[in-house]
Amino acid sequence: MTKAKHSRRTFLAMGAGLAGLGLGLPARAQTRAPDADVLVSRGGAIEVDLEARFGPTPLAGRSARLFSYGGRVPGPRIEVRPGDEVTLRFSNALPEPTNLHFHGLHVPPTGNADNIFLEIPAGERLTYRFKVPENHPAGTFWYHPHLHGLVAKQVFLGMAGLFVVRGELDQVPEVAAAREQFAVLKDFEVAGGRVPPPSPMEFVRGREGSLVTVNGEVEPEWSLEQGGLLRLRLLNASTARFYRLKLEDHPLYLIATDGGALEEPYELDELLLAPGERAEVLVRGERKPGRYTLWALPYNRGNGGMGMGGGMMGGGVGGDARPRPLAHLVYAGRRKTPLPLPERTGRVPELGAPVRRRRFVLGHSMRPGRGMVFTINGQVFNPSRIDTPVRLGTVEEWEIANMGVLDHPFHLHTNPFQIVSRGGRRERLRAWKDTVLVPVRQSVRFRVAFEDFPGNAVYHCHILEHEDLGMMGIVRFEEGA
Repeated sequence: MTKAKHSRRTFLAMGAGLAGLGLGLPARAQTRAPDADVLVSRGGAIEVDLEARFGPTPLAGRSARLFSYGGRVPGPRIEVRPGDEVTLRFSNALPEPTNLHFHGLHVPPTGNADNIFLEIPAGERLTYRFKVPENHPAGTFWYHPHLHGLVAKQVFLGMAGLFVVRGELDQVPEVAAAREQFAVLKDFEVAGGRVPPPSPMEFVRGREGSLVTVNGEVEPEWSLEQGGLLRLRLLNASTARFYRLKLEDHPLYLIATDGGALEEPYELDELLLAPGERAEVLVRGERKPGRYTLWALPYNRGNGGMGMGGGMMGGGVGGDARPRPLAHLVYAGRRKTPLPLPERTGRVPELGAPVRRRRFVLGHSMRPGRGMVFTINGQVFNPSRIDTPVRLGTVEEWEIANMGVLDHPFHLHTNPFQIVSRGGRRERLRAWKDTVLVPVRQSVRFRVAFEDFPGNAVYHCHILEHEDLGMMGIVRFEEGA
């Protein structure tokens, strides 16, 4: 495989010090890192108290009445290691029911683990418990609500937080020596200190807010030594906004996608993150000292004027007409010995031949009494219907075909996958994904190994308004030959 760090390209994001980890410390479940918004496991366990709240919340230097975890956006970052036991005592102080989804984690989709069919009423509590598998890859994951019909509203109002698994990637010497920066990309709409409800058309398109934040701030500054490395860990936590990222005068070296590390760094000019996607990139401090901007470039996520109610949605959909500054990189200091890029960052074994191939068609239609709905294979979500039974211990190949007029990021719970082709062109980069962008009138094929956990989970569009409007199905993981 050619190392793309020697051959720059545009890449659409697959859609895409260790002492601080508490290693070898005495057992104590909940601890805080130096940053009060970070909770780190110790002694093989972590206990977290997490409250969903509605009320005045700091946002971009002001206050707004938001939904949040613990009164801040984003919520606290939770960091664990493979093999850790997780106990999360969740209380719902919202005026409506909610629940939790641990997006990207390979943990049970049943019981009090990653069970999106649970409903926690207002004023009630539930304790989530699960073990992170011993072989779980290191990566950037996240948690957010997943109660069907309320998902888009609750995430748009601010409910999202990072869930990080530390492991082998963090121990790569060059990665461990890099300055680490997390970036939760999230848009809001605030008027008079409140979030106004969306119009019906905004909801159908997928709502985008005019206030775009990074970690709840507007245009934060990050520092980097000349000769150093910045490890930038990115999450698109927006309900519908896409982020087409470009760092001024700097290439980005992709080292991990949704499900964990790549085998080696890949050099990018741009990185496109659809809702729900994550990426980790390295930035080299190889330019003259100065201030460099991370831009969100314009992106059109579909032609809303064709086939959706006779043009009722107007023209192209999504994003800003002009580049938007997101953050700024400022050089500070100089390393005596420059840090090189790592040669290897992980191992991504190729999945075997599939035992079955399936096709899923993403579309939309008008339904009496419901208006616009979004569909998979012509059907809207039904919590009483099993759409896709699969056998544990098998590999399948799924084709996701978008026959609609809006781009759809497709997300599969519990088991990550490897992309085989996009738009009929074979995928060149092998990586683990759980969310993939399927552009208008194109298809994506991926292979997935169903492993470990029986029970019901879901797949859906991660434009969360589209999920709430029906674009979701149930997959049942079944044991047996």
